[in-house]
Amino acid sequence: MKYMILVYASQQDFDGMAGKAGEKPAWSGAEVSAMAEFMEKFSKDLADSGELIDTQGLAAPVHTRRIEGESGKTIMTDGPYAESQEVLAGYWIVDCASFDRATEIAGRLSLCPRPHWLEGREKVDVRPIVDSRAELGF
Repeated sequence: MKYMILVYASQQDFDGMAGKAGEKPAWSGAEVSAMAEFMEKFSKDLADSGELIDTQGLAAPVHTRRIEGESGKTIMTDGPYAESQEVLAGYWIVDCASFDRATEIAGRLSLCPRPHWLEGREKVDVRPIVDSRAELGF
């Protein structure tokens, strides 16, 4: 079965990785390198196991545009959005034997190196991918 593993960050996290200090300190070059090396190895291990379908990182939230429909009109707003601190930062689509295996894979992301002030803030979701409307349950 296929699963999507979603990782989250904030605009401040993206700024820190880009070397910009703000509410949080800037990441050091070594911290950015350690994270990038971890992510590359994580993805390579999944590819080598045959479980990786796709993976992509997303641009910083500041490059987001939200489109909403309201009263028959389309409203577009550029990001980031004050009402949502956490945004989708990237994803992996895996094809593996079970939800437990997908959860095990996602759990490895909690080991990703990061500056100490970000410890304990890791949020990763695992969601089954449905192939039909019937699987949605409605």
